[in-house]
Amino acid sequence: MTNITERDVIDLCGLVGKILLENGAETARVENTVEYIGQAAQFPVSCHATMTAVFVDSKTNPNTHFVKVRVGDFNLQKVDDINTLSRQFTAHEIDYAQLKTGIAAIDRKVIDFNWLEKIIGAGLVSVAPMLLFKATWTDLAWALFVGILGYLGTQLATHKITTPYVSVALGGFIISLCATLLQLSGWATSADNIIISALMPLVPGVALTNSLRELIGKHTISGLVRAADAIMVAGSIGAGVIVGSVLAQILMGGAS
Repeated sequence: MTNITERDVIDLCGLVGKILLENGAETARVENTVEYIGQAAQFPVSCHATMTAVFVDSKTNPNTHFVKVRVGDFNLQKVDDINTLSRQFTAHEIDYAQLKTGIAAIDRKVIDFNWLEKIIGAGLVSVAPMLLFKATWTDLAWALFVGILGYLGTQLATHKITTPYVSVALGGFIISLCATLLQLSGWATSADNIIISALMPLVPGVALTNSLRELIGKHTISGLVRAADAIMVAGSIGAGVIVGSVLAQILMGGAS
């Protein structure tokens, strides 16, 4: 600990806060983790986190460390990795050098699944709700493939389109169009069941959960921002579903 400066600790805490916010952690977790690390390093700091920035300052001088955060795709694996390291450090299981090295490695690490794993995961998530609907085996099979198509459409659009919410709207459109066409053509029994199930990979579940946690923890601004973002995503999905259903009915009506 003798070679550690207060500035080093504040800089590292700022990086920790940035990683946590960027990967889906709620602001209360960010603030608590940063302050625990500072206390364990014997340089107590205070932290204030918003949706787009982290402020870390020392309790012994007026200097403030500001980190701008760009929130996009999140990865809860990085949040768990940071939490694990911070707990080990506060429990004195690792020293400051190991903590700093581990955090830098997590920041550089790209945690992702290959396309086959993503497709299988999206298909399984799409099938699960069908069990609640007591759907036919045919509809269950269609939900698998429609969910995969919607997920792939969303992911491909995300890499091509920078406008927010368009990619999830496209995913909802693809799912609704396919499900409605399947029902109108007589190949499926219930388009509604297929749509509801196939939309599950697109639903902003983490955003909704975090918004509620923020509001319960009295982080009102962050909670409302997260809730507004989740509502916008849900609204975009709904708009895509409506357009897809109407277009399918027009196509089948014209065909008949």
